[in-house]
Amino acid sequence: MKKQGYLGIDIGTQGLSVIFTDESMRILTSGEGAYAMVPGLQPECQEQLPADWERAVGDAMNGLRAKLTSLGLEMEVRAIGISGQMHGEVLADAAGQPIGAARLWCDGRNEAEGHELTELLGTKIPKRMTAARWLWTIRNHPEKAAQTFRITTPASWISHVLTGGWTLGIGDAAGMFPIDQQTLDYDARRLADFDALVARTVRGSTVKPLRDLLPEVRRAGEDGGVLDARGAALLGLPQGIPVAAAEGDQPAALAGSLIAEAGTVSMSFGTSVVANSVGDRAFQGVDRAIDHFCAPDGKPINMVWLRNGTTAMNTIIEMFGKVNGSTRGDAFAAVMPQVLAAPDDCGGLAALPFMDDEPGAGVSRGGTGLLIGLNERNATPGNAAKAMLLATVFNLRMGSEGLDAQGFPRKEIVLSGGITKTTELGQLIADAFHVPVVILAGAAEGTAWGAALMAAYRDGRIAGQMGDWQAFLAGHATTKPRRFLPRPAAAATFDRMYARHKRLVALHGQLKSAVGQEG
Repeated sequence: MKKQGYLGIDIGTQGLSVIFTDESMRILTSGEGAYAMVPGLQPECQEQLPADWERAVGDAMNGLRAKLTSLGLEMEVRAIGISGQMHGEVLADAAGQPIGAARLWCDGRNEAEGHELTELLGTKIPKRMTAARWLWTIRNHPEKAAQTFRITTPASWISHVLTGGWTLGIGDAAGMFPIDQQTLDYDARRLADFDALVARTVRGSTVKPLRDLLPEVRRAGEDGGVLDARGAALLGLPQGIPVAAAEGDQPAALAGSLIAEAGTVSMSFGTSVVANSVGDRAFQGVDRAIDHFCAPDGKPINMVWLRNGTTAMNTIIEMFGKVNGSTRGDAFAAVMPQVLAAPDDCGGLAALPFMDDEPGAGVSRGGTGLLIGLNERNATPGNAAKAMLLATVFNLRMGSEGLDAQGFPRKEIVLSGGITKTTELGQLIADAFHVPVVILAGAAEGTAWGAALMAAYRDGRIAGQMGDWQAFLAGHATTKPRRFLPRPAAAATFDRMYARHKRLVALHGQLKSAVGQEG
């Protein structure tokens, strides 16, 4: 039986997935493809081969098609959406072929260029941003730079393979170079400043102006091309199927969580923590804790990212809960009820969760995760684990102060990630931020589903049946979420704890020195 619907492709760091949904956006089945990092590189070098992504797409499609066949279904794809790991540097020559391996978001070779561009352009350019990578490449591999005809990202590379075009969704584009919120295109003044820097500092440079190298910016619903002969052969589908503008994983995750309204915050807790706040205007100046990109419709997104997520809390839970060969799951089952039962003030315990560096908090090196205030009355697994979790929440609140200072709205937090396995912890987040918290059914960021949503929106725009992006997403909220409202007494307690936490973070350098760690 033929089934009409939408294809979503997600190019992750660890692997690739494809999903096929019906027209109501219900996922019917999925397929996966695998690839690895280029071996033998230095520890700070993280690269993958674009050809491996292309092969993985074919493998994932074969797996998806086999599952559909087992269900007695044949897919009829109305449109295709693509999401992928942001901030990569994929270089292509004039023939449209990749120039060597692609550098990924986690490659660490251009921190100095990030700082340099931040000072020059007057907006935060993290080291993972493509512009910083490209400046490093110009200076360190001029032969590659001279060959380069296009610079793009993993998602846009797959889009090029499928359509032959060079387009990119505005969210992923904002991870390459800053976007002007007035024109919703790359910032022309800052592009000129970038080119002038290259001319001043790179003798004999023959690279093209950066704007000529970047993909064309597209918003949700705009033309991302159609499936050409090469793309049709790779996917095993007919030519001419519309392709939505390829997006980054963070914008796609916002779509998958149905988030589009200014003042909504998508907060994901795992090994690291991300809070993406939908803004109502551009952020002014530079804040070391806040990165910037765009939602698929072009709204500004201000991102606070913590390297130190739930690792310290998990360590405490496993320390207390894993006994006699029990599993990590057994430890959580034993300790999490104690975390929920622990008093709001953790019995007076405070914690620092810095198992690694935290640039946004000014912590250059970790290894000094600490519990402070321990006594015979508060020495319980629940108090210790809750203090560690609250320390991470407070770090996130610290990172958000720059948004508060500029009056950005924060109306609601949509919580996802591993923390939502214990949904009651949503109350803790609501109290700490003084904002209602929502946990969606499933509570998982669906980047591939977000890509499929962008495909459906593109299909509807072609047919002239779609309103704006925010209304489109709101129309797909089919289940009632769990909701937590701030409790005034608990919020006041957390405010007092937060003030103490900020004082402890300010002392971190001295604490690090006291425990014998230099640097």
